[in-house]
Amino acid sequence: MGLYTKLPGAVDEVDVIIAGGGTAGCVVASRLADAHPALSILLIEGGSNNEMPTIEYPAFFMSHLAPDSKTNLFYMAKQSSEVADRALIMPAGGVLGGGSSTNMMMYSRAQRSDWDSWKAPGWSADDMLPFLKKLETYHGKDEKGVHGNDGPIHISRGTYNLSKIADECIAAASKLGWPEVEDLSDLDSVNALWRAKRFISPDGKRQDAASCYLHPRIRDGKHPNLHVLVESQVIRILLDEKKAVGVEFRPNPLFHPDDTNQVSRSVKARKLVIASCGACGTPSLLERSGIGEKNVLERAGVPVVVDLPGVGNGYEDHHLLGYPYLNTLAPTDTLDGLVLGRMGSYEDLVKNNEKMLGWNGQEVQAKVRPTDAEVAALGPEFQKAWDKEFKEYPDKPLGIINVIAGFPGDLRLATGDPCLAVTAFTVYPFSRGHIHITGPNVGDPVDFETGFFADEGQLDIKKHMWLYKKQREVIRRMTSYRGEMAQCHPPFAANSSAASVKLSEGPLPADVPDIEYSAEDEVVLEKWLRENVSTTWHSLGTCKMLPQAERGVVDSTLSVYGVQGLKIADLSIAPRNVAANTNDTALAVGERAADIFIKELALNSA
Repeated sequence: MGLYTKLPGAVDEVDVIIAGGGTAGCVVASRLADAHPALSILLIEGGSNNEMPTIEYPAFFMSHLAPDSKTNLFYMAKQSSEVADRALIMPAGGVLGGGSSTNMMMYSRAQRSDWDSWKAPGWSADDMLPFLKKLETYHGKDEKGVHGNDGPIHISRGTYNLSKIADECIAAASKLGWPEVEDLSDLDSVNALWRAKRFISPDGKRQDAASCYLHPRIRDGKHPNLHVLVESQVIRILLDEKKAVGVEFRPNPLFHPDDTNQVSRSVKARKLVIASCGACGTPSLLERSGIGEKNVLERAGVPVVVDLPGVGNGYEDHHLLGYPYLNTLAPTDTLDGLVLGRMGSYEDLVKNNEKMLGWNGQEVQAKVRPTDAEVAALGPEFQKAWDKEFKEYPDKPLGIINVIAGFPGDLRLATGDPCLAVTAFTVYPFSRGHIHITGPNVGDPVDFETGFFADEGQLDIKKHMWLYKKQREVIRRMTSYRGEMAQCHPPFAANSSAASVKLSEGPLPADVPDIEYSAEDEVVLEKWLRENVSTTWHSLGTCKMLPQAERGVVDSTLSVYGVQGLKIADLSIAPRNVAANTNDTALAVGERAADIFIKELALNSA
């Protein structure tokens, strides 16, 4: 057993192979190892081991977005006229633990309607609640009894909070009719906000799937048949006719540049192969293995084993915008003060156990939906879509607002002033994209279209126009508000009532009216949104759990159609989107998947 950068030669056949060591993969490997101590398991991860300070200490999460990062993968999409002819870049976890090791650690659960909308046996909200509870130890009030108290992932407020921001934001939002609630992750609450919980332990450590599930089992001496191989890329799944019997992998050249031969190696699986490479990686693995849409495989020069058109299609992500604001915070009140070195060196901060290291800067999260009048104002097409998708589901928000003490993006664009910011993303996008291979090799580029703002009715852009206006009304009612960082907001005309302001003295009056936007302002806003929209790292839905006739790839037991002994366990299986940051959903998918596999393996061994 152990964690390796080079797999021992003696490990040439195991019972179960997990291709991908991301969030769900780590959960599945750990739960299988617990359930069947004699079961031999090999997990293969393309990235490195995640035991490093920039992962352990939450405040350094932005380091994983650096262009030279070795902890994230960066998928380049095609240019699109819908986003101002830009080629968007989608980050995804590229280290053991996947996105749970590199994300912003926002704790946010899917709504009850989200799970129910999957319409898959065993995946309703009632079915999933035991797994949502199983994964967590929740540090907070749980009046509805929907949280766990003995799971591996600790959910808390961490070691540092800036109550001033939360207090002001909550007071401002209440003027718009959005109250504070104790628990916004109770599966039902909406049009409300809360003092955000995080995937951070009470002692200030990141709660990722590798650290909380996998590493304890590697070290405890009780799981001798659990093998974890890092820095190795799975090239393809080995198929005997239409049965998965193993994988072929190679050293990752990013970590082994001197291994010029890059000789591949195969390991056999006696019982099961599980693909867990994420929404961007799993479709490519299947396609390189000959499983996918016939035309895609033929263009890429891959022999077709199973013609499965749903693979790689239906890509979804939440559309994100960040808005920084001028304020009266002190230079060391925000996360920028730490990241930019105003609070001392990285080494000294760690040595002195600085409390801000256990903080992600997020203070408030809100899930919001428009009033009937606001829906009508968005036009008849939007009204029709609203009536179909939202009207009868009062727990479904249209967007999510996060209030953060720090600059919401590339710090090279920051002015150096203390930053109060909003990150806002819309949920349930109408637009869809795809991701496919272009050749048979791991290093070949992907054919990737995000589909952002490309939906036929152009409803996604209307959602963001509404969300921009709403979040702005909250922030400008905060007493510390002193205007917008104009360079990061739409360039409304100087004579427009919507133009950015810079207040020289004091906050706005308590009874300040809402901003009125002219037709010209609407044009400016739409253009700016297209020029600045980005990813929320919430990729999903590229191997959907749907009937095969509906372009599904897996059934409700996560079995790949047409292939025996092959499962998928990651967010690629999500048939419909969720109104949440997706890490919690990924963990829950891992727990549910493990439960399915454990039961099947027990039956097979009987």
